[in-house]
This record gives sequence, C-alpha cells and structure tokens, in this order.
Amino acid sequence: MSGRLHGKRCLITAAGAGIGRESALACAREGARVLATDIDAQALASLSAESGSIETRVLDVTRAADIDAFVSTQDAFDVLFNCAGYVHQGSILDCDPEAWRRSFAINVDAMYSLCRAVLPGMLAQRRGSIINMSSVASSIKGVPNRFAYSTTKAAVIGLSKAIAADFVTQGVRCNAICPGTIKTPSLSMRVAALGGDQEAVWKSFIDRQPMGRLGEPREIAALVVYLASDESSFTTGQTHIIDGGWSN
Repeated sequence: MSGRLHGKRCLITAAGAGIGRESALACAREGARVLATDIDAQALASLSAESGSIETRVLDVTRAADIDAFVSTQDAFDVLFNCAGYVHQGSILDCDPEAWRRSFAINVDAMYSLCRAVLPGMLAQRRGSIINMSSVASSIKGVPNRFAYSTTKAAVIGLSKAIAADFVTQGVRCNAICPGTIKTPSLSMRVAALGGDQEAVWKSFIDRQPMGRLGEPREIAALVVYLASDESSFTTGQTHIIDGGWSN
C-alpha cells in the first residue's frame, strides 16, 4: 500500500476509541504498519475488524514494567503517538491526592515510560517522530474545573520540548498536539456523569467554541498523520494548537 506513511511502523496508545482510534485508522490508510494498544480488548477487536492491517495489543500504559516488556519484543518504531489520557473534573480543592496521582500516572508518567522505552530504537535507526497528546487546557489556557488535567497537560508540553531539544541532532522529532473540545466517547461519558439537563451541558460546550461546533476526532487524526510523516520533517518541539479558535 502506498501513502504518506508507507513503510513506517507506528505505535498508538488509547486506540480503542475517539482520537486514538481515528488516528490508527488514518495512519493505516496512509500505508503505516500500525500497532494499536488499549486496555479495552473488545474495542481493539472492533478496530481490527474495521481495518485488517492494524495489529492490536492490550496494554496498560500505567504499568511501566509491562511497557518495557512489550517494547523489548518489538522492532524499532518510526512513530509513537501517546494518546492515552484522563480528565479529572474540579478545582484544586476537589482534587484529592489519589486523583492527583492518577492524573499524573496516566497523563505524564505513561508518556515518560513509553518515550523512554521507544527512544533507543529510534536513535539506533536515526529517525523517529514522537507525538504527545496535550491540550489547550494546559499552560496555553486556563479552563475552570480542570486543575489536575491542565497541570498534567502543561507537563506534557514541557516533556515534549525537552525530548525535542535533546535529540534534535539525532533524527528524532517530538511534538505536542493541543486540541480544544473534541466530540469523543470520553467527552460523552463525562457529560453523562455530570447529570442534569444533558442537552444544556452539550450546549455549554458548544457555546464556548468560536466556530459554533466541537472538533471531530478525524480532524486531530489528520494532524497526527502530518506529524508522523516526512512532510513535517522540519518540525520539532512545537505545540500544535487545534481548537477552532478557542484559545484566541
């Protein structure tokens, strides 16, 4: 299969749904050999059924030992897309130590473990693109009731810039994607968890968007493909804002 990612080997986390799933499918369509991971085996089976060219593996990205064991059995990857994430709702006063630790474990520590495991293979072949999922709710924009989430996503930006600076001369690039509000299954579950008038909750999300709509997972996936491809070969250490003008 030809395409912008022909011959590239991509590792994608949280590929069972939402942005991760759309990115796995988009990368496969562009000719990549995709290894998609998630904690949801049923979602991965559905992904495999949709695209027979995608290999899947159940992986809990909060377990560093499992990541190391998994990567040790694999050939080098050309692309790593760290998509797994967790959104805690509330201010600092609503964020107890357990929620704080969980936010960092999923949103930051997992990226640290995956980047550290995958980088040696990329350095050995002197090529690689690491794409980390951050958010506009980070150091870019303060968002009410997203204290722990915004803190971790600001850390992701710092992590990405540091990796980019350390390995810029060795063929490895690292960039962060910073979406605004995207209509994903995860968002739907969070809206449902809020209770009350669901239509009003959805309207509140849409009303704060300058474009008058939420983003779609496929729109983020298109940016993932670009950053994974050689078309972005002069791009590293950047925060790619894709939020429909929300942060303007």
